[in-house]
Amino acid sequence: MSLKTAAAKIFAKIIHNKTQKWVNNPVETQQKIFRELIAAAKETQFGKDHHFSEITTYEDFAKNVPIRDYEQLKPYVDKVVKGEENILWKGKPIYFAKTSGTTSGAKYIPLTKESMPFHIEAARNAILSYIHETGKADFVDGKMIFLQGSPVLEEKNGIKLGRLSGIVAHFVPKYLQKNRMPSWETNCIEDWETKVDAIVEETLNENMTVISGIPSWVQMYFEKLEQKANKPVGTIFRKFNLFIYGGVNYEPYRAKFENLIGRKVDSIELFPASEGFFAYQDSQKEKGMLLLLNSGIFYEFIKTDEFFGENPRRYTIGEVELDTNYVLILSSNSGLWAYNIGDTVQFTSLKPYRVLVSGRIKHFISAFGEHVIGKEVEQALKEAMENTNISVNEFTVAPQISPVEGLPYHEWFIEFENEPENLDEFALKIDKAMREQNVYYDDLIVGNVLRTLVISRVSKNGFQDYMKSIGKLGGQNKIPRLSNDRKIADSLKTE
Repeated sequence: MSLKTAAAKIFAKIIHNKTQKWVNNPVETQQKIFRELIAAAKETQFGKDHHFSEITTYEDFAKNVPIRDYEQLKPYVDKVVKGEENILWKGKPIYFAKTSGTTSGAKYIPLTKESMPFHIEAARNAILSYIHETGKADFVDGKMIFLQGSPVLEEKNGIKLGRLSGIVAHFVPKYLQKNRMPSWETNCIEDWETKVDAIVEETLNENMTVISGIPSWVQMYFEKLEQKANKPVGTIFRKFNLFIYGGVNYEPYRAKFENLIGRKVDSIELFPASEGFFAYQDSQKEKGMLLLLNSGIFYEFIKTDEFFGENPRRYTIGEVELDTNYVLILSSNSGLWAYNIGDTVQFTSLKPYRVLVSGRIKHFISAFGEHVIGKEVEQALKEAMENTNISVNEFTVAPQISPVEGLPYHEWFIEFENEPENLDEFALKIDKAMREQNVYYDDLIVGNVLRTLVISRVSKNGFQDYMKSIGKLGGQNKIPRLSNDRKIADSLKTE
């Protein structure tokens, strides 16, 4: 065992013990975070506008501070972007994480000196948690690659801005610098396809032990590696045994990855966003990710089936239930207050609090009142593929409200790696799994409002071509699993 491996195991135990202190006191931990946030922001413009000086309880906060999304918070953010101080948080942010907005163009999410360290610690602690549970730490002696956006930052009124993954690249700990791939120069390449080609050349002969990124883009890297070397990724990198991912569910990609690698590897799921690092997988045995209750974020939850009603009830951590779909609301030390990030979660455990990401509140299908969410379509596809050699590269689902003939239906756009022998039979398997999960969908099928779903094949690299056409190839970008309209569906090339 190397000195580095031994040190990693010792550090992992220290961090585990530290984590257990707040894990075992979840409600008290969140109450402490709440009090600290309110106290810190009393003298900001937002704090004054919402009477923070008079807030002593959560009930006061819920009464004074309404739920907002980015568009509703934008008047305050605009002032911060202009360089004004003490607007949402004390002083000025140290960065803006720039993301794609839906209706107002680019979104600028503030990152403060108080919030930034938690992004770094959470990623580190996810790996340390894995080491503590499994005892596996040899990978720290090898090379690690993080497929991410360019670290080249712009500047706006004295504040640096860029993609979150690019900003985080500036905070890689010194003890990882020698292990980290790709090179800084390669990481700065903007064009994604050119960048991946360069990463393949740099890493082909290296001792890669950890690979991290959004599954769809790591898959592209693996495919190029296999094409270049003409052998499986697991043969190229014999000591590669840990895949770290976030952004999308890994399950639809798992079979394809295992085929590309040539064997199974352990994986760690992360739940990071520009607005905060919310959770990471703390166990290889238990389902879900540990919700980080001690990272400068106060959480609220609203049941998705109540979200669009008038004055929906807001729940705190001690009030949530298992297997209920919640919209995630947060207030944080980056200056976001009762902020709807758009993600929905379900709790898989309450001791400790673990979550899985079930979808996006804006990414659903309810053209007929069916309320289909991302988790349901992913689970249905997984069940239909079980015990088969069928594999899927990518997929998305949209409603077909006005077909040329027959009843409306859900249209599944699937790019297959290994296609089923009988596409209609495969569609029926997916449909059966959907009906078992979603009673509304089942009622619509039984009532002859909808007919069985239809699969439309997407040609090889069709999804990559679509993402490239809209300028979102690579990085943190990903295809929505669900759309309630036909915008993506009508753009995809089908056979």
